[in-house]
Amino acid sequence: MKPDRCSFCKGKLIKGNTEFVVKVGAEVLSIRDVPAYICNECGEPYYTPEVSEKMDLMMKKFHECALLVHPVAAGELSLNEVTA
Repeated sequence: MKPDRCSFCKGKLIKGNTEFVVKVGAEVLSIRDVPAYICNECGEPYYTPEVSEKMDLMMKKFHECALLVHPVAAGELSLNEVTA
C-alpha cells in the first residue's frame, strides 16, 4: 500500500530517491539512491517494507565488515562546539 500523507506535517508524499545516512560507532554509512516516498513539504522519507529489508541487510553486512564501501569525506561537529 502506497503511503498518502506525511505523518509529521501532513504534506503530500511523492515517489523519488533519497540518501540514507547513519552513524555506526565511529563510522558513517551513506546509502545513495534509496527509493522512497518523500514528503514535498518537510522532506521526510517513507520506505516500503522491501526497501527497509534491503537496507537492514546492508546494515548487517556493514556491521560484519562484509561490504566494500567507498570512503566519504565528512566533517563532524557538536552543537556545543559552535559559538555565536
